Amino acid sequence: MTSMFARASGLLIHITSLPGGRLGPAADEFVQFCEAAGQRWWQLLPLGPPGYGESPYAALSAFAGNEALLPAPRTPHPRWTKRPRWLRDYTLFRALKDNYGQRPWWQWPRALRDREPEALRRARDRHAERIRHYEEEQCRFDHEWTALKRRANDAGVSLMGDIPLFVARDSADVWAKRSLFRFDVVAGVPPDYFSSEGQLWGNPHYAWAAHKRSKFAWWVARFERAFELFDAVRIDHFLGLHRVWQVAGRAKTARKGAWELVPGEALLKAVRAKLGPVPMVAENLGILTAEAEALRERFGIPGMRVLQFSFGGDPSARPFWNAQDSVVYTGTHDNDTTRGWLATANGDGTRALRYLGCEARDVSQAMVRLAWQSASNLAIAPVQDVLGLGTKARMNVPGTTEGNWSWRLRRGQLDQDYARHLKALTEDAAR
Repeated sequence: MTSMFARASGLLIHITSLPGGRLGPAADEFVQFCEAAGQRWWQLLPLGPPGYGESPYAALSAFAGNEALLPAPRTPHPRWTKRPRWLRDYTLFRALKDNYGQRPWWQWPRALRDREPEALRRARDRHAERIRHYEEEQCRFDHEWTALKRRANDAGVSLMGDIPLFVARDSADVWAKRSLFRFDVVAGVPPDYFSSEGQLWGNPHYAWAAHKRSKFAWWVARFERAFELFDAVRIDHFLGLHRVWQVAGRAKTARKGAWELVPGEALLKAVRAKLGPVPMVAENLGILTAEAEALRERFGIPGMRVLQFSFGGDPSARPFWNAQDSVVYTGTHDNDTTRGWLATANGDGTRALRYLGCEARDVSQAMVRLAWQSASNLAIAPVQDVLGLGTKARMNVPGTTEGNWSWRLRRGQLDQDYARHLKALTEDAAR
């Protein structure tokens, strides 16, 4: 199978990290920077309205856009040409959360919690104005995002989104489609590089038998929505399409759990039957299985190689082993910045500096150069590494719920000197 990606490079930054943290001029300026710097990809985090902890990976909807990203209205309000199916449940869900002080849906009155038809009808009548507000904001979001995507594509810049494997329990999806989820066990990962206690995410697991009976209709709709918004998507926690770590619902850590197999092949076949061979990237970091890698290869989905993980005791992880059909990153939103990583990397950092042939002060630039010069078809660097920033610019620390997702670029920080340097590096690397 031919590669999903031509040889190219790009930058990773979420909308909330742009100056002002919203759509509008800052997003347009970043597209212009990418064009001037010869970058053909802009990778973002999930766009859904964040729930607990402001995490974009714990959104209130797997389909809706984050209304907080909208700038002040500057044009007449757009209208839907066709209202999406998810909109009806989402707008009522948000109106009810407002009415009940943002409490989770399982703390609402029983009739609404259990979606009794008469209770839903009365709620739609009572909260019609608030429902209309959320519907208008979602229409504005689609209008503004579509315009941004068109401007980016016209500039030769493609957008890559992110599909979290799991959805938040307190979401419109779980409330509206409860038969598709399990609540006796929750999601996480066992102890790994990021945490000795494992990561207890707390998301409900999927009722896979119900998904199979529906021919994965919810998943297909989810991927359809993603490819309305993006030109490619990264599947977060791709391992979870082979097996998932199940932890008892009341557990305090993810150390103890059990693996459950997942019908990932049937799911991906259903998606491909509807959408064709759309470009995807598999987040295949952490504890891997041969079966998950075989699944990824069977569908021709490139995996990720993160340079910060390349200098440990395993020589097979060195960058010179990168497959051409892969995506190489200096780091991800879950890693420290490259400068911050080096400060605590000890032996791995010493080995990295020898490999890079540079001093510690130049490690960020050297890592970006190494990614760009690698065999991987696609190379991505977080903007923080392009700028050579330290730990204070880190986006997220996995397993923690406070102090994340708040880093923001200053206006003018990515100037034309950076664009010229990055363009020269990109041309030299034939990207």
